[in-house]
Amino acid sequence: MFVAGGGSARPVASAARGSARLARREGGRRHQVKVRLSEEEYAAVGARAAAARVSVPRLLVEAALAGDAVTASERRALISELLGARRMVAAMGGNLNQLTRMANTAGRVRPEVTAAAEAAQRAADRLAAAAAAVEALTRLRSAG
Repeated sequence: MFVAGGGSARPVASAARGSARLARREGGRRHQVKVRLSEEEYAAVGARAAAARVSVPRLLVEAALAGDAVTASERRALISELLGARRMVAAMGGNLNQLTRMANTAGRVRPEVTAAAEAAQRAADRLAAAAAAVEALTRLRSAG
């Protein structure tokens, strides 16, 4: 849904999907494309659109204009997933640090605890780097 104000329209979040619609274009979008799909294709495209929380037409437009197999909406979802995984690994590292603290209090640290804490930190660092790379790619694609 769009709200007009002062001759311009701004995107408003769709209550059904929780996403914003495409911004209006000067002169509008006058061309319409009809696409025929088999039942299997329609189900696959519909599932992909639902997963990206966009409409089927928006998914098709983004995919065509992106120039690659992954749409901007899917990249944003991937960034969100990577950041969620990073938070989980960071929490795991915190738990391992607590175990290490307890082991230090007891006077001995088991090598497995230290190795696990180091592995959690390496995994968190890799996830952060991957999220930054995907985010940079998204910025480059949307700027171009």
